[in-house]
Amino acid sequence: MAKPLGKLHEEKVFKDPVHRYIHVRDELIWRLIGTREFQRLRRIRQLGTTYLTFHGAEHSRFSHSLGVYEITRRIIDIFQEKQTWDPEQRLLVLSAALLHDVGHGPFSHSFEKVFGVDHEEFSRDIILGDTEVNSVLLQMGEDFPKQVAEVIAKTHPDKLIVSLISSQIDADRMDYLLRDAYFTGVSYGNFDIERILRVMRPTEDGVVIKSSGMHAVEDYIMSRYQMYWQVYFHPVTRSAEVILSKILHRAKELYETGYTFKRELSHFKTLFEGSVSLEDYISLDEGVIHYYFQGWMDEEDPILSDLCIRFIDRKLFKYTEMVSFTDGHLLSAYFQEAGINPKYYLVVDSSSDLPYDFYRPGEKEERLPINLLKPNGEIRELSRESDVVEAISGKRRTDHKLYFPLDLIESIKDESLKTKINEILHK
Repeated sequence: MAKPLGKLHEEKVFKDPVHRYIHVRDELIWRLIGTREFQRLRRIRQLGTTYLTFHGAEHSRFSHSLGVYEITRRIIDIFQEKQTWDPEQRLLVLSAALLHDVGHGPFSHSFEKVFGVDHEEFSRDIILGDTEVNSVLLQMGEDFPKQVAEVIAKTHPDKLIVSLISSQIDADRMDYLLRDAYFTGVSYGNFDIERILRVMRPTEDGVVIKSSGMHAVEDYIMSRYQMYWQVYFHPVTRSAEVILSKILHRAKELYETGYTFKRELSHFKTLFEGSVSLEDYISLDEGVIHYYFQGWMDEEDPILSDLCIRFIDRKLFKYTEMVSFTDGHLLSAYFQEAGINPKYYLVVDSSSDLPYDFYRPGEKEERLPINLLKPNGEIRELSRESDVVEAISGKRRTDHKLYFPLDLIESIKDESLKTKINEILHK
């Protein structure tokens, strides 16, 4: 086997608007960044359709992944002198931090829901399969790719290194809050990361926070809460996601019924058939999706054409608060009567977030708590010490919106029918 990769002859740096500089000292990390699978992340936006709401949100999963790596590198530097930290795990953690999002597809979650794919599975496939990423990782040992995949999947036996990448206060969350706030131009996501890094301590069961840093963690949790409701769940962004999802559903439905597309579906066939390969998946990025959407604007199918025009030209659906089941049923019937297909033009979308959760063993999507280290060595769960965090702990907030095309409603010639629809929508 080849000699494991060591240090670079000279440190490489990336200029970064959030962390100022991202430092790369290891040949392993430098080579991983250069792989085609990692470079693909330059062509996938971090925030999906959010750029249609906040025009600055054009940053990529590539820049976010570098940011997660950099925060993890800084944490490890702080941990180096602590007895509970194993320096032999350094490159494993850094690799997992860098590659944690490598399997994301174009427009991420909307794309996954339509085609039933899982970016976490594709991350594992990229790390373990016949890829450039895998060939680089193998230079650190035959078992190294498997260990990296286990850290990302949260199945690695070392709870400490898993918690650095995936917990309620991890490098991933810290970077995306700061980065997303910066590029959307909002202040909600800002918190004192320097303070939090200084008070993080390693234990066998994961990272803990010195109790003197509790207020910085409170600020971080409230920043996350505000970002979800002011940015991530913004109703205009959700409108764009609704249209994106309906475009993909419509194209899939047309394909299954034998519709002849003007443009060859070379990138979509295996997705529509549920047989997408790793190579097919890696070839997909947001540039490819936009290429098809722009072509589908001229399709003979009026629904696909209209939805693509709306997405490309930002002619989004309007929204209102969710109506009752009875009113929803009436609206659907009225849309049908007006010649507007409710399947594609009357859409309920729900968003839900749990800003902080205490430990609930055995429950689905179990979340490990944030623990505080008291001066006497006692470990206390955060919400037991913080009145601010206790107030929001375990409280899931959900928001339901109804999306519809106002322009199509306004164009209805039957004034009585139009009035009935508007009365329901504006109750």
